[in-house]
Amino acid sequence: MSDTVEFDLDAYLGRIGWEGERVADAATLRAVHLAHSRAIPFENLDAVNGTAPSLELGDLLDKLVRGRRGGYCYEQNTLLLHALEALGFGVTRLSARVQVGADGLESRPRTHMTLLVEVAGETRPYLADVGFGAVGALLEPVPLVAGEEFEGAGRRHRLVRVTHRGPLDLWVLEAFEQGPAWEGGWRRQYAFTLDPSERPDFEVFNWFVATNPRSPFTQRLYVQRMRGDQHVLLSGRELTVTSPDGTVSKREISEEEVPRLLDEEFGIDVPQSHQKDQTG
Repeated sequence: MSDTVEFDLDAYLGRIGWEGERVADAATLRAVHLAHSRAIPFENLDAVNGTAPSLELGDLLDKLVRGRRGGYCYEQNTLLLHALEALGFGVTRLSARVQVGADGLESRPRTHMTLLVEVAGETRPYLADVGFGAVGALLEPVPLVAGEEFEGAGRRHRLVRVTHRGPLDLWVLEAFEQGPAWEGGWRRQYAFTLDPSERPDFEVFNWFVATNPRSPFTQRLYVQRMRGDQHVLLSGRELTVTSPDGTVSKREISEEEVPRLLDEEFGIDVPQSHQKDQTG
Protein backbone atom coordinates (compact mmCIF):
# COMPACT_ATOMS: atom_id res chain seq x y z
CA MET A 1 0.00 0.00 0.00
CA SER A 2 1.07 3.59 -0.49
CA ASP A 3 0.38 6.56 1.74
CA THR A 4 -1.84 9.29 0.34
CA VAL A 5 -1.67 11.34 3.56
CA GLU A 6 0.50 14.45 3.60
CA PHE A 7 2.97 14.65 6.44
CA ASP A 8 1.90 17.21 9.06
CA LEU A 9 5.21 18.81 9.99
CA ASP A 10 3.60 21.45 12.21
CA ALA A 11 1.84 18.79 14.31
CA TYR A 12 4.99 16.69 14.54
CA LEU A 13 7.19 19.56 15.68
CA GLY A 14 4.52 20.56 18.17
CA ARG A 15 4.45 17.01 19.54
CA ILE A 16 8.20 16.97 20.13
CA GLY A 17 8.23 20.56 21.38
CA TRP A 18 10.77 21.90 18.90
CA GLU A 19 10.54 25.48 17.58
CA GLY A 20 13.88 25.97 15.81
CA GLU A 21 14.55 27.19 12.30
CA ARG A 22 13.47 24.67 9.67
CA VAL A 23 16.71 24.22 7.77
CA ALA A 24 18.28 20.93 6.71
CA ASP A 25 21.60 21.29 8.52
CA ALA A 26 23.45 19.20 11.10
CA ALA A 27 22.32 21.36 14.03
CA THR A 28 18.66 20.90 13.09
CA LEU A 29 19.15 17.16 12.64
CA ARG A 30 20.67 16.83 16.12
CA ALA A 31 18.04 19.03 17.75
CA VAL A 32 15.02 17.31 16.15
CA HIS A 33 16.47 13.87 16.89
CA LEU A 34 17.00 14.72 20.56
CA ALA A 35 13.57 16.35 20.93
CA HIS A 36 11.88 13.30 19.37
CA SER A 37 13.84 10.92 21.62
CA ARG A 38 12.72 12.78 24.73
CA ALA A 39 9.10 13.38 23.72
CA ILE A 40 7.76 10.15 22.21
CA PRO A 41 8.03 7.00 24.35
CA PHE A 42 9.16 3.62 23.09
CA GLU A 43 6.39 1.04 23.61
CA ASN A 44 5.07 -2.26 22.29
CA LEU A 45 1.45 -2.20 23.49
CA ASP A 46 0.14 -3.34 20.12
CA ALA A 47 2.54 -6.25 19.72
CA VAL A 48 2.14 -7.55 23.27
CA ASN A 49 -1.61 -7.64 22.63
CA GLY A 50 -1.22 -9.62 19.41
CA THR A 51 -1.46 -6.87 16.78
CA ALA A 52 1.13 -5.68 14.28
CA PRO A 53 1.07 -1.85 14.42
CA SER A 54 0.34 -0.02 11.20
CA LEU A 55 3.22 1.74 9.46
CA GLU A 56 0.89 3.83 7.27
CA LEU A 57 1.70 7.51 7.64
CA GLY A 58 -1.84 8.50 8.56
CA ASP A 59 -1.94 5.89 11.31
CA LEU A 60 1.48 6.92 12.63
CA LEU A 61 0.37 10.56 12.82
CA ASP A 62 -2.83 9.58 14.63
CA LYS A 63 -1.03 7.34 17.10
CA LEU A 64 2.36 8.93 17.82
CA VAL A 65 1.71 12.57 16.99
CA ARG A 66 -1.96 13.37 17.62
CA GLY A 67 -2.51 10.52 20.05
CA ARG A 68 -0.89 10.02 23.42
CA ARG A 69 1.06 6.95 22.40
CA GLY A 70 4.51 5.80 21.40
CA GLY A 71 5.81 2.96 19.28
CA TYR A 72 8.76 0.73 18.56
CA CYS A 73 11.55 1.04 15.98
CA TYR A 74 9.56 0.70 12.75
CA GLU A 75 7.01 3.28 13.87
CA GLN A 76 9.46 5.70 15.47
CA ASN A 77 12.00 5.73 12.67
CA THR A 78 9.40 5.77 9.89
CA LEU A 79 7.91 8.85 11.54
CA LEU A 80 11.33 10.47 11.86
CA LEU A 81 12.09 9.65 8.22
CA HIS A 82 8.99 11.53 7.06
CA ALA A 83 9.84 14.47 9.32
CA LEU A 84 13.42 14.71 8.09
CA GLU A 85 12.36 14.46 4.46
CA ALA A 86 9.83 17.24 5.06
CA LEU A 87 12.67 19.36 6.45
CA GLY A 88 14.76 18.73 3.33
CA PHE A 89 17.12 15.91 4.35
CA GLY A 90 17.87 12.84 2.26
CA VAL A 91 17.09 9.69 4.23
CA THR A 92 17.74 5.99 3.57
CA ARG A 93 16.24 3.10 5.53
CA LEU A 94 18.73 0.53 6.81
CA SER A 95 18.15 -2.81 8.54
CA ALA A 96 20.35 -4.00 11.39
CA ARG A 97 21.08 -7.03 13.55
CA VAL A 98 20.62 -6.29 17.26
CA GLN A 99 23.75 -7.22 19.23
CA VAL A 100 22.59 -6.58 22.79
CA GLY A 101 22.55 -10.03 24.38
CA ALA A 102 23.44 -11.73 21.08
CA ASP A 103 25.79 -14.70 20.79
CA GLY A 104 27.54 -13.31 17.72
CA LEU A 105 27.40 -10.85 14.86
CA GLU A 106 25.16 -13.05 12.70
CA SER A 107 23.18 -14.92 15.35
CA ARG A 108 20.07 -12.77 14.87
CA PRO A 109 18.10 -11.64 11.81
CA ARG A 110 18.11 -8.08 10.53
CA THR A 111 14.97 -6.91 12.27
CA HIS A 112 15.95 -3.47 13.55
CA MET A 113 15.28 -0.33 11.53
CA THR A 114 17.72 2.57 11.55
CA LEU A 115 18.32 5.56 9.24
CA LEU A 116 21.15 7.04 7.22
CA VAL A 117 20.75 10.80 6.78
CA GLU A 118 22.46 12.98 4.17
CA VAL A 119 23.15 16.57 5.17
CA ALA A 120 23.97 19.10 2.44
CA GLY A 121 27.54 20.33 2.74
CA GLU A 122 28.61 17.46 5.02
CA THR A 123 31.13 14.96 3.69
CA ARG A 124 29.74 12.08 5.75
CA PRO A 125 26.14 10.96 6.32
CA TYR A 126 24.74 10.52 9.83
CA LEU A 127 23.32 7.47 11.58
CA ALA A 128 19.99 8.49 13.11
CA ASP A 129 17.82 6.26 15.28
CA VAL A 130 15.01 7.20 17.69
CA GLY A 131 13.65 3.66 17.95
CA PHE A 132 16.26 1.50 19.68
CA GLY A 133 14.73 0.18 22.89
CA ALA A 134 17.78 0.14 25.14
CA VAL A 135 19.53 2.35 27.68
CA GLY A 136 22.43 2.72 25.22
CA ALA A 137 20.24 4.14 22.44
CA LEU A 138 21.30 7.21 20.49
CA LEU A 139 19.84 10.47 21.73
CA GLU A 140 21.59 12.41 18.97
CA PRO A 141 22.71 11.17 15.54
CA VAL A 142 26.37 10.33 14.93
CA PRO A 143 28.44 10.86 11.76
CA LEU A 144 29.31 7.71 9.85
CA VAL A 145 32.98 7.73 10.85
CA ALA A 146 34.85 4.65 12.05
CA GLY A 147 36.59 4.61 15.43
CA GLU A 148 35.82 8.15 16.57
CA GLU A 149 33.98 8.68 19.86
CA PHE A 150 30.95 10.98 19.95
CA GLU A 151 29.14 12.41 22.97
CA GLY A 152 25.49 13.33 22.64
CA ALA A 153 23.15 14.40 25.45
CA GLY A 154 25.36 12.68 28.01
CA ARG A 155 25.80 9.38 26.14
CA ARG A 156 28.96 8.17 24.43
CA HIS A 157 28.90 6.23 21.17
CA ARG A 158 31.22 5.15 18.41
CA LEU A 159 30.98 3.28 15.12
CA VAL A 160 33.47 0.57 14.24
CA ARG A 161 33.97 -1.51 11.11
CA VAL A 162 34.39 -5.24 11.65
CA THR A 163 35.38 -8.14 9.41
CA HIS A 164 32.59 -10.31 8.04
CA ARG A 165 31.80 -12.50 5.05
CA GLY A 166 29.86 -10.00 2.95
CA PRO A 167 31.14 -7.65 0.23
CA LEU A 168 30.03 -4.45 2.01
CA ASP A 169 31.58 -2.90 5.10
CA LEU A 170 29.91 -4.07 8.31
CA TRP A 171 29.39 -1.23 10.77
CA VAL A 172 28.70 -1.74 14.47
CA LEU A 173 27.24 0.92 16.75
CA GLU A 174 28.71 0.72 20.24
CA ALA A 175 27.71 2.51 23.45
CA PHE A 176 29.98 3.14 26.42
CA GLU A 177 28.52 1.77 29.63
CA GLN A 178 29.74 2.86 33.03
CA GLY A 179 28.69 2.84 36.66
CA PRO A 180 27.82 0.30 39.37
CA ALA A 181 25.76 -1.89 37.03
CA TRP A 182 28.65 -2.53 34.61
CA GLU A 183 32.41 -3.00 34.63
CA GLY A 184 32.63 -0.18 32.11
CA GLY A 185 33.53 -0.40 28.47
CA TRP A 186 32.13 -0.41 24.96
CA ARG A 187 29.11 -2.61 24.28
CA ARG A 188 27.75 -3.50 20.85
CA GLN A 189 24.26 -2.19 20.10
CA TYR A 190 23.62 -3.35 16.52
CA ALA A 191 25.39 -4.19 13.26
CA PHE A 192 24.47 -3.02 9.76
CA THR A 193 25.71 -2.47 6.22
CA LEU A 194 24.82 0.45 3.96
CA ASP A 195 22.71 -1.71 1.65
CA PRO A 196 19.35 0.12 1.56
CA SER A 197 16.22 -1.58 2.82
CA GLU A 198 12.82 -0.51 1.55
CA ARG A 199 9.39 0.00 3.03
CA PRO A 200 8.07 -3.47 2.00
CA ASP A 201 11.00 -5.08 3.86
CA PHE A 202 9.92 -3.43 7.08
CA GLU A 203 6.29 -4.39 6.57
CA VAL A 204 7.49 -8.02 6.67
CA PHE A 205 9.83 -7.44 9.63
CA ASN A 206 7.07 -5.60 11.50
CA TRP A 207 4.56 -8.42 11.06
CA PHE A 208 7.12 -11.05 12.13
CA VAL A 209 8.32 -9.17 15.23
CA ALA A 210 4.79 -8.27 16.34
CA THR A 211 3.15 -11.69 15.85
CA ASN A 212 5.80 -14.40 16.30
CA PRO A 213 5.29 -16.02 19.72
CA ARG A 214 9.08 -16.24 20.15
CA SER A 215 9.56 -12.51 19.63
CA PRO A 216 10.40 -10.64 22.86
CA PHE A 217 7.91 -7.96 21.84
CA THR A 218 4.99 -10.41 21.99
CA GLN A 219 5.98 -11.85 25.36
CA ARG A 220 5.95 -8.86 27.71
CA LEU A 221 5.25 -5.17 27.94
CA TYR A 222 8.29 -3.06 27.14
CA VAL A 223 8.13 0.73 27.59
CA GLN A 224 10.90 3.29 27.93
CA ARG A 225 11.42 7.03 27.91
CA MET A 226 13.79 9.75 29.05
CA ARG A 227 12.85 11.59 32.24
CA GLY A 228 15.21 14.51 32.33
CA ASP A 229 18.62 12.84 32.14
CA GLN A 230 17.33 9.52 33.51
CA HIS A 231 16.31 6.49 31.46
CA VAL A 232 13.09 4.87 32.68
CA LEU A 233 12.16 1.34 31.62
CA LEU A 234 9.11 -0.79 32.36
CA SER A 235 9.73 -4.40 31.38
CA GLY A 236 6.83 -6.64 32.36
CA ARG A 237 6.30 -5.63 35.98
CA GLU A 238 9.82 -4.41 36.69
CA LEU A 239 10.45 -0.66 36.70
CA THR A 240 14.09 0.33 36.20
CA VAL A 241 15.52 3.85 36.44
CA THR A 242 19.08 4.38 35.17
CA SER A 243 20.95 7.60 35.98
CA PRO A 244 23.67 9.11 33.78
CA ASP A 245 26.41 7.80 36.09
CA GLY A 246 25.12 4.24 35.61
CA THR A 247 23.36 4.00 38.97
CA VAL A 248 20.32 1.73 38.66
CA SER A 249 17.25 1.39 40.84
CA LYS A 250 14.64 -1.32 40.33
CA ARG A 251 11.30 -2.24 41.83
CA GLU A 252 8.50 -4.65 41.12
CA ILE A 253 5.09 -3.13 40.45
CA SER A 254 1.65 -4.66 40.70
CA GLU A 255 -0.62 -5.30 37.73
CA GLU A 256 -2.96 -2.63 39.07
CA GLU A 257 -0.18 -0.03 38.93
CA VAL A 258 0.51 -0.49 35.24
CA PRO A 259 -2.20 1.82 33.78
CA ARG A 260 -1.28 4.61 36.19
CA LEU A 261 2.42 4.28 35.42
CA LEU A 262 1.81 4.27 31.68
CA ASP A 263 -0.20 7.47 32.08
CA GLU A 264 1.86 9.38 34.64
CA GLU A 265 5.41 8.13 34.00
CA PHE A 266 5.37 7.47 30.26
CA GLY A 267 2.60 9.73 28.94
CA ILE A 268 0.65 6.89 27.33
CA ASP A 269 -3.11 6.48 27.05
CA VAL A 270 -3.94 2.76 27.01
CA PRO A 271 -6.77 1.95 24.57
CA GLN A 272 -9.66 -0.03 26.06
CA SER A 273 -8.91 -2.92 23.73
CA HIS A 274 -5.40 -3.18 25.22
CA GLN A 275 -6.29 -3.12 28.90
CA LYS A 276 -6.99 -6.82 29.25
CA ASP A 277 -3.26 -7.67 29.51
CA GLN A 278 -0.60 -5.02 29.71
CA THR A 279 2.25 -6.86 31.36
CA GLY A 280 2.68 -9.87 29.09
